Amino acid sequence: MTTFPEPPPDTGSVVTLEETDKPLPKILNPGNRYAYFKTIARGGKCIIQSCKDLHLGRVVCYKKLRPEFENDAVEQQRFLREARISAMLQHPNTVPTYELGRTNRGHYYFTMKLVHGYTLREVLDYRERYDFGQLIDVVQQVTNALEYAHACRVVHRDIKPENILIGPFGEVLILDWGLAKVWSETEQAQLDDATAATISTEQVSHLTGQGKLQGTITYMSPEQIRRDPAIDYRSDIYSIGVVLFEVLCGRPPFTGETVNDVREQILQTEPVPPSTYSKFPIPALLDKAAHRCIAKDPEARLLDCQQLRRILNEEW
Repeated sequence: MTTFPEPPPDTGSVVTLEETDKPLPKILNPGNRYAYFKTIARGGKCIIQSCKDLHLGRVVCYKKLRPEFENDAVEQQRFLREARISAMLQHPNTVPTYELGRTNRGHYYFTMKLVHGYTLREVLDYRERYDFGQLIDVVQQVTNALEYAHACRVVHRDIKPENILIGPFGEVLILDWGLAKVWSETEQAQLDDATAATISTEQVSHLTGQGKLQGTITYMSPEQIRRDPAIDYRSDIYSIGVVLFEVLCGRPPFTGETVNDVREQILQTEPVPPSTYSKFPIPALLDKAAHRCIAKDPEARLLDCQQLRRILNEEW
C-alpha cells in the first residue's frame, strides 16, 4: 500500500477523485459557491474568513467589509481598489486574488489564496530562534515585490512586519494593499515626464485617508505623516528601511511612549545607524543601507528598491 506524507496545512484537505471529478451544477448560483465560513481576523474596516470554494474544492480566504461599512461609498471604493491592485500585481511575493464579486445582498467581497504562516512581527518577537541570513532573505523578498509594484506605479504605503507573511514553504508575501496609492492615466503621463513633484492628488488623498492619518506610525515616512500629496515610491523605501533597521538591531529607529512622541521624532530627529543600538556587530554594508533608507529627505534615500535588492545580494 502506497503511503504519503501528511498534507501541507494550506490545502485544507487531500486531493481525491471524489473531489476532482464531481460535476458542476448545470445552473451555477454564486450565492451557493462558498460554505463553511470561519472568521480568521477582524480589522478596522474588514472581516477576513476562511471558507470552501465548492466549485473548485479548495479552501480560500474570503474578505468583506464590516457591516457598518458595507454601504459606505468611500470604503466600497477603497475595497474595490484593494481587490484589483492585489489581482493586478501578479508576483511570487503577493497573494493571488481569485474572485471579486457581490453577495446576494449586493455587498462586495473578494477571495484570495489562503496562506498559513507567521507574520514577520511574530518572527521578530522570537528573533533569537532565526538565523540572521533568513531574516535578511525575508527583507530581500519584500524588496523584490516592492520593486515590481513600483514598476507598475503602485505604492503600498503600509509596509510593516505585521503585513509581511512567511508561509510554511518559506514563501514571503506582502499583505494588505488597502492603503496603496495609484495614479490616474493623466497623472501617469505626468509621472513619466518626471513632474511627479507637482502632481495634485486630492482625490487619491481623500479616498485613502478621509482626513485621518492611517497606517502604523513607526513605519511611516515623514512625508506620509505630513500627508504630502506628492508622496511616491520613496515612502515605501523608508518603510522597508525601518523594517531592515529592526531586523538588524532588534528595534525601530524611533520609539516612544505615545504616538505623538514617535511622530515628532520621525519629523524632527535625525536617525542614527542601527549599529548604534545593536549589541552585536552589524555588517557595515547593511548598516549603511538601512541608515540611508530612513533619511528624512526622500532625495537622500537609496535610489529605488532595485538598489536595495542589489545591496542585500552582495557579500555583506
